[in-house]
Amino acid sequence: MNSLSMPKFSDLIRPDRVHRALYTDPMLFELEMDRLFGRAWLVLGHESQIKAPGDFFTTRMARQPVLVTRDDGGAIRVLVNRCPHRGAVVCTEERGHTPHFQCGYHGWTFACDGALKHVPMANAYPEDPRGLGLKLVPVPRVAAYRGFIFASLAPSGPDLLEFLGYMRSSFDDMVDRAPDGEIEVAGGVFKHAYDGNWKLMLENHNDTYHPAHVHASSIYAAKEQPDDTPTTGAGEIAVRQMRQNGVPPDVWDGLGLWTAAYGHSLMGDYHDDKRLVAAFKDPTFAQYRSALERRYGAKRTDEILGVARFNTVVYPNCTFMSQFRQLRILHPIAVDRTAVYTYSFRLKGAPPQMFRDTIAFANVVNGTGSPVLTDDLELYARVQQGLLTQANDWVYLGRGFGGDVPDRDKTNRGSLGTSEIHIRNQFAAWAQYMAQPQ
Repeated sequence: MNSLSMPKFSDLIRPDRVHRALYTDPMLFELEMDRLFGRAWLVLGHESQIKAPGDFFTTRMARQPVLVTRDDGGAIRVLVNRCPHRGAVVCTEERGHTPHFQCGYHGWTFACDGALKHVPMANAYPEDPRGLGLKLVPVPRVAAYRGFIFASLAPSGPDLLEFLGYMRSSFDDMVDRAPDGEIEVAGGVFKHAYDGNWKLMLENHNDTYHPAHVHASSIYAAKEQPDDTPTTGAGEIAVRQMRQNGVPPDVWDGLGLWTAAYGHSLMGDYHDDKRLVAAFKDPTFAQYRSALERRYGAKRTDEILGVARFNTVVYPNCTFMSQFRQLRILHPIAVDRTAVYTYSFRLKGAPPQMFRDTIAFANVVNGTGSPVLTDDLELYARVQQGLLTQANDWVYLGRGFGGDVPDRDKTNRGSLGTSEIHIRNQFAAWAQYMAQPQ
């Protein structure tokens, strides 16, 4: 199928399958950048990345390069990173601190709220450009929840709280785990890319059907480790994660998998109580629990530590692990190329070893040298390559189909923990975004 013969969007999606063009057609990809990524609330980062006025970082929203900064009054600004003079990208640094932004082409200088402050040799213009309303254009909508910064390129639409819905509870879970009530990005940003469509990662992160097969070699290696493997640190984290991927099929089917409006989903009950019981013997964890109890009391601490979520997907550009302090933001590059930025978070008030364990988890699960992510990246490329063939135009998403049931707070739950309900839910949101012309 080529772009010239593209049918209606409704013809591309059926209740239990979708057309392969949704992963391979360049024209559809460009429309996604306009109608989906150009409308939805996108996760950009965290307030801890811009603590003081003049702090900034750069990122992208669909095709738009943007600056995220704090102005002199402390307000968060998201500005299109394009000079209104001749169109050059103004700031090329990934992050930093500055009293102003200066375009490298002709020296036009902008305040951190986007206002044009200085134009070299301004007398050569028929009138002062500063009086023409020229500035770094602000993104239409910016909002935050529990310190996480969101923005939308659309001037109207659902507000952020409506958009997040039940997924707010996953952000709450992540922040509430901090004894001092705050978290912060720390340890740098890990970046990688893969040769596949952006949807593949979002589908995979709550796909509990694949780990026993995709990660079979690392599961085998973990099971070969002696039972006296250290109970703390990177080694324990790696072995525990690999063994968890190798649990019997009925364990996977017994997990909770929930979906919500706008394409979101979360997977719960992934790590059982045995892990928490063992952790109480770890002196670092004991210190951490004591710190939580001082803030919340024993009952609330039990509630916080009893939440066992793994991946939460905030469609269309973010997944995170509240329990393990990891967040990934994806950046679609082309129909078959995607970049991913991974952030690790420090729990303020927690023992320093907790953050070392966070980094260890990032390395053994989310790093390109890990025994997990490497498998996934290979499979993304295999899927992308396979979908280019015309042997079968449809991608079947029927696992658990017909068994979805309404559940708490406007969510639906899959009949099985290995259901593909989350993927069907993503495409339902996709169709709603794409069917609305600009």
